[in-house]
Amino acid sequence: MAILHADCIAASLHAMRLRSIVPPQALQILHLAREDRSAASRAMGELTLEQQIALVCETPVARRAEVLALAPAPEVIIPRLPEVDLCTTAKSVGLHQAGWILEHATREQIVACVDLDAWRGPIPDVDSLENWLDAFMEASHEASVRAMQAVDPEMLLIYMRERLDVFLRSNDPGWEPPIGAQTVEGEYYLRARRQGDDLGSLIPTLRLLFEGDQPFYQRIMQACIWELRSEEEEWALRWRRGRLQDLGFPDWEDAMAIYTPMDPHEANQIRVEERPLAPGKWRLPVWLPDLPTREEAGHPIFEAASQLDPDERRDLFYAFVGLANKVIVADGLPLGDSESMDQAIDKGASVASLALNTLAERHDIEPVEVLRRVSVDRLFRVGVNLDPSVRPEPRAVYSDDASYGGSDDEAGEH
Repeated sequence: MAILHADCIAASLHAMRLRSIVPPQALQILHLAREDRSAASRAMGELTLEQQIALVCETPVARRAEVLALAPAPEVIIPRLPEVDLCTTAKSVGLHQAGWILEHATREQIVACVDLDAWRGPIPDVDSLENWLDAFMEASHEASVRAMQAVDPEMLLIYMRERLDVFLRSNDPGWEPPIGAQTVEGEYYLRARRQGDDLGSLIPTLRLLFEGDQPFYQRIMQACIWELRSEEEEWALRWRRGRLQDLGFPDWEDAMAIYTPMDPHEANQIRVEERPLAPGKWRLPVWLPDLPTREEAGHPIFEAASQLDPDERRDLFYAFVGLANKVIVADGLPLGDSESMDQAIDKGASVASLALNTLAERHDIEPVEVLRRVSVDRLFRVGVNLDPSVRPEPRAVYSDDASYGGSDDEAGEH
């Protein structure tokens, strides 16, 4: 199993508890805020920083921003939020109102938001990308420039090519800019590709780039004129794929291995040499909630896990998060939606539990002993063999010449 990034693991923690209610401590603070917001903020401030981060991450995404806003210093908590949690929290309040959150986001968090939520399969989702770029602009001037510098230049180019053509001013005395073209600095002229598009949201973004980082602005303008779009798409996908692997999300082909059919005889075996609960090699996150207790479990695999010792439970936790990430990718669930992890955990637990019970019965051993001998990935594969209906629908095929909605005509010097 691929080594998991600690922040990705932490981003999954609230879902691992399988709770849809607000933690009691957060609920108390939210109730107090209705009567005395200052008192609620003081109550939040009495917690350590790690406790505040844990409380925010464990609160369901729909109310997470409320808890975050009550912290005495949200600007200290926000940069420490795992990438997925930062993304879903910003979306939960509406990206047009998330400027106060994105104001304090790190470069890594900003890039992750785009990686997680501005793609449709292997193709950038230009509309979603535009929403995120507009959201970054709602922050302060300094934070907005930092955000634009953090986003891959290739993604900015893909977005700009969808919206406009770029023309370089000529030294010819008789040269005139194209009809309807606008300019930020008098050298590059921009003309909308869509009829009726006044570039209202894009011009301020480019002006911000010009004022905050002129070399970067010049690079983007030159690239719009001369670079091939196919190369931009290829590099954007390559950068994103590497970062998602760092966050624990494998390639689609690797993720689909959990759905590979097994020989029925092989599926019934328990390999003596397997060490599914061997210690992991990744660094531990700042805080690490446990798997659901026997009372909370809901799935046999979690009930069996409650009988493991603490170290075994922790190792199983990491392994199960890895399985959930594979389910998300293989099933094509949106990486930037909070519901995706919940769905993946529920499916992973359900399918693995089917195999757990079957193997325990066939080998006449307790389910907890199966967990000690069989990895969760293998349990899932066995479960798929038992119930092939859980396999995802065939993946949509994206052609190599898939368009982003704009013309392929290259703008150039006119």
